[in-house]
Amino acid sequence: MSSPVLTVKGLRAGYGRAEVLHGINLQAPKGSVITVIGPNGAGKSTFLNALMGVLPAQGQIEFEGQPINTLSLEERVMLGIALVPEKRELFGSMSVEDNLVLGAFRQVRLGNPKWRDQLDVVYQLFPRLQERYKQASGTLSGGERQMLAVGRAMMSRPTLLMLDEPSLGLAPLVVKEIFRTIEALRQTGVTTLLVEQNARAALEAADFGYVLEMGEIALSGPAKDLATDPRVIDTYLGAARKKTTEAV
Repeated sequence: MSSPVLTVKGLRAGYGRAEVLHGINLQAPKGSVITVIGPNGAGKSTFLNALMGVLPAQGQIEFEGQPINTLSLEERVMLGIALVPEKRELFGSMSVEDNLVLGAFRQVRLGNPKWRDQLDVVYQLFPRLQERYKQASGTLSGGERQMLAVGRAMMSRPTLLMLDEPSLGLAPLVVKEIFRTIEALRQTGVTTLLVEQNARAALEAADFGYVLEMGEIALSGPAKDLATDPRVIDTYLGAARKKTTEAV
């Protein structure tokens, strides 16, 4: 296994005096897709916000072997960490391409004269965005807005891309398209940390998975093993399995 891009040890975080995460341990090897699944209220978004520096946290967070606990959100972005938030937070009155260009802020600050070349990478991942590059992002469909949010994050050429519930509110066919893109991200070399309620889709796309329940890691292991674990099936995949059985 390759060396970890992200190492988390004993992470505790929350809101005020209310602790949500109770000692999280996690590793994300370089170039891998790691997923954290769990129910609403388990602490998945809190986990990503703590990693990003949005929330104060205790414990150890290492990025490419260096501790980043004391770094600000902006400093973590400049190191190569990108977060696609659940609400996407696009600029609705701006065009698709202008939103993407904003995502290149890190590369511009780093003095990369070829930062616009990343547009070609994003358009290859999301041809639909290229078709709509002049269109106001606020007029896009839900699936297209999610593609744009991921594309904007990719414009920074991140080492670690964190996705918060990318399938939320999307139609099943669009969800499949989003997860095909997540699998395609492997080819770019980026390490992906995927937080998701759709356990089946997440485990199919990931190399390794963690099950977060009540702020603690309840299970972890290779994604293919978790997908066949009786506890995961009963708790997260049972409904889908039941429907399949009834259809037969």
